[in-house]
Amino acid sequence: MRRPASVCLSLLMTVGIVAQPTTFTLRSADMGGQATMDQVFNSFGCTGANKSPQLSWSNPPEGTRSYAITMYDPDAPTGSGWWHWVAFDIPVTTTELPSGAGSFGMEAMPVGAVQSMTDFGKTGYGGPCPPPGHGLHQYIITVYALKTDKLGLDATAGAPMVGFNLSQQMLAKASIVFYYGR
Repeated sequence: MRRPASVCLSLLMTVGIVAQPTTFTLRSADMGGQATMDQVFNSFGCTGANKSPQLSWSNPPEGTRSYAITMYDPDAPTGSGWWHWVAFDIPVTTTELPSGAGSFGMEAMPVGAVQSMTDFGKTGYGGPCPPPGHGLHQYIITVYALKTDKLGLDATAGAPMVGFNLSQQMLAKASIVFYYGR
């Protein structure tokens, strides 16, 4: 029995769509190429709202059991950059954080998530605040898809320890880069 050409073409298109790989993707409704005053820190001479940006991610790899988020400034004049946000043990059912979810005093992270120490000496999100006249700094927000439910760390863990554990448990990562200077 011969099938009409339109049925064969439709089957080929469907097979082609199903066979295409998906990419772990991070997006933000709040972020473009530069930070807004909503995300900027509110101390150290900066006067922003210090709200963590809205984030959403999709297409995690098979086997993902939890997520982690970091925000890092490699341009900070410290010799080792600056960690602005470190969060982990985010449940696998979470695929979005609203604006402000990780901010100091506005913590609305999912139940079970841990926010650990940043270079501000606190837990939770701390926005951009580079030294005046130091030029544009890049800020890298990364969401990690992890192969474990829990990293086995608590809120006192520093970014290097969290980073070491992330590298051991990572299945995939997706990042957004934005800039800010003053």
